[in-house]
Amino acid sequence: MRILVANAGSSSLKLRLLEPDDRVAASVDLSAPGSRADAGAIEQAVRGFGRVEVAGHRIVHGGDRFTSAVRVDGEVRRALEELADLAPLHQQASLAVLSAVSAALPGVPAVACFDTAFHARLPEAAATYALPRAWREKWKIRRYGFHGLSHAHAARRAVELAGGARGLRVIAAHLGAGASLAAVVDGRSLDTTMGFTPLEGLVMATRSGSLDPGLVLWLEQHAGLSAGEMADTLEHGSGLLGLGGTADMRELEHRANAGDTRASLALEVYLHRLRGSVAAMAAAMGGLDVLVFTGGVGEHSTLVRERAVSGLGFLGVSIDSARNARGAPDREISAPGGAARVFVVEAREDLEITRQVRVLMANAPD
Repeated sequence: MRILVANAGSSSLKLRLLEPDDRVAASVDLSAPGSRADAGAIEQAVRGFGRVEVAGHRIVHGGDRFTSAVRVDGEVRRALEELADLAPLHQQASLAVLSAVSAALPGVPAVACFDTAFHARLPEAAATYALPRAWREKWKIRRYGFHGLSHAHAARRAVELAGGARGLRVIAAHLGAGASLAAVVDGRSLDTTMGFTPLEGLVMATRSGSLDPGLVLWLEQHAGLSAGEMADTLEHGSGLLGLGGTADMRELEHRANAGDTRASLALEVYLHRLRGSVAAMAAAMGGLDVLVFTGGVGEHSTLVRERAVSGLGFLGVSIDSARNARGAPDREISAPGGAARVFVVEAREDLEITRQVRVLMANAPD
């Protein structure tokens, strides 16, 4: 089965055509400023791929209804549009790509695969906010979690690299423009750092991560900021950008090495939140066997990995500097003798999407 995978991100669209053996037969990356890729460019790219049997789409939010991959029809499409407010940066962009690909491939089945689905079976204690029951039930308020496609692949691949034993307690660290952690045992997410929306949790490129809700109320009541102003700033003007003046981790590292105190503070805040959240994920599993880094920063920042792990010795984690400096994907960077092993894994949401598409199509009625 030749599967086209469409992975719409906040600044780019990745199109991959995978063969039945998972070999990438064709690949196109399109610019998507403001999360919007050009429909004409999408159509041109897709038509150049040749025969496509199924299109698999990364959709950020599935709500409480979509807890596994689903074939897209009119009813599903309408339901996904209703969830756009919960992930405004991504949901509409993914649906626009879905429309463009479907127009270029009439009659080809479209399958939606969800970042939230991986966290759908979070334990109730991890999924539930301490809010009135009436609120939680009326508005379906819970911790949904995100980056599930990346976490699923990274955790599975890290277990393979560690020898494939069952029961390993894995922390998957997806560190990119968006960033989150997941605590995973035997393919099940037991906790994660993102919540009702992708704003919760770690400091990110332009997103604030977790805040005191009282601060948001104070800004509304005393600073005169509107809900729209706060939403835009927390989503697009905070995080590393707000702290250090740039959302680019490489630039921050360069400036910090040159003595820029603002850049240094941005890195320290980022790493402080990251280390604390790793410890929280380990607590959710009663310990740690494997820590795996993935995503743009997780894969490419030697400094972030080194400095994050340097504060996690109490969890039995340490890394080898020479291993950490190598650029090869899917590798171990642990120092010998550590109680927990550390890996770097290439982010391959496309492989997780194709896996889910094959399962769905194999079980579909004739």
